[in-house]
Amino acid sequence: MINSGDTAWVLVSSALVLLMTPGLAFFYGGMVRRKNMLSILMQCFIVMCVLSVQWVLYGYSLSFAPAKGFWGGFGWLGLNGVGLEPYADYAGTIPHQAFMIFQAMFAIITPALIIGAFAERMKFSAFLLFTILWATFVYDPLCHWVWGMGGWLRNMGALDFAGGTVVHINAGIAALVTALVIGKRKNLDHNAPAPHNLPFVVLGTGLLWFGWFGFNAGSALGANGLAVNAFVVTNTAAAAAGLSWAVIEWVKNGKPTMFGVASGAVAGLVAITPAAGYVSVVPAIVIGLLVSVFCFIAVTVIKPRLGYDDSLDAFGVHCVGGIWGALATGLFASKAVNPAGADGLFFGNPKQLLIQLITVLVTIGYTLVVTFVIYKVVDLLIGVRVGEKEEMMGLDLTQHRERAYTVLE
Repeated sequence: MINSGDTAWVLVSSALVLLMTPGLAFFYGGMVRRKNMLSILMQCFIVMCVLSVQWVLYGYSLSFAPAKGFWGGFGWLGLNGVGLEPYADYAGTIPHQAFMIFQAMFAIITPALIIGAFAERMKFSAFLLFTILWATFVYDPLCHWVWGMGGWLRNMGALDFAGGTVVHINAGIAALVTALVIGKRKNLDHNAPAPHNLPFVVLGTGLLWFGWFGFNAGSALGANGLAVNAFVVTNTAAAAAGLSWAVIEWVKNGKPTMFGVASGAVAGLVAITPAAGYVSVVPAIVIGLLVSVFCFIAVTVIKPRLGYDDSLDAFGVHCVGGIWGALATGLFASKAVNPAGADGLFFGNPKQLLIQLITVLVTIGYTLVVTFVIYKVVDLLIGVRVGEKEEMMGLDLTQHRERAYTVLE
């Protein structure tokens, strides 16, 4: 039977998760140079438009229609059979369409995360085509494998409460691939430009943190104790990670920075995502404290040494943080928190850590290969990168004939 409280919470959570994509637009937009601010906002908003349509037409069916295979199948195309009655296999106390629209918000933000890797240098037309193909051939199959009925990783016992593999590792690996293939920004001189509007970065971080409660606590699919646990550990891990990043900067550089605290908070939110419905508060603190260490090393040591231009550290935060979160789930998961889950290594079940490792490796391998193929196909068809002159002028003017800022004389 439909429970009105559960339904209300999932609908509110859906709205919270949708808000994360505009939040991401400000988070990313504040980091780029001012001549590219609007291009970031446009890319994030057009993803909301395109993926909302793709999802109801066929994305939801490919992801969640019950089937054993590469995709979920075509039984729910155009939401055929996805009505207002409950669907027990996914959510027995809310309308099926409520579950569908909640999952749509995950499908929207995942390709938006990749924007951070190729910011300031991809054609808008290429971005549109790449996003549609990537959602269809990367996000939808992986979503089915991990979350869908009949998905082989789900059947193997993989734990991913709210998207550590499906969203963050998936998008993070795609980000690394696109950053490597598209090449560095022109005149970078080995020094990424400073954020042009740090208050926008902070605003975006706040919106992401706020929306993440829907992302994680909403994944309980009900107004219940599991949602409360996910809510509490989400806030705790984010706070611990923000604090950890500040301390690292303070020790290493002599001063903590606002940008560092924002980066740490987002890393903490990423890391707790797969574990939110399986771990308690103390493990959440450990997850948050350590993720900042791993991500700080990734963005300040590994990236400069390898020389790739992941413009806004989509790989360094989302993939690295997601990997740690997925493996930490295999360490700290407890059936005392969620009887429908599993115990991790520290609760007597080392097999779960192995399952989590296999899930991480499958996600990395599949996404890496297919993202590369999709990029090459798009580049062959219409070309991916803007010309040097367009890049120097900025994508706001060359792709959209608009300016983010107008100087009054």
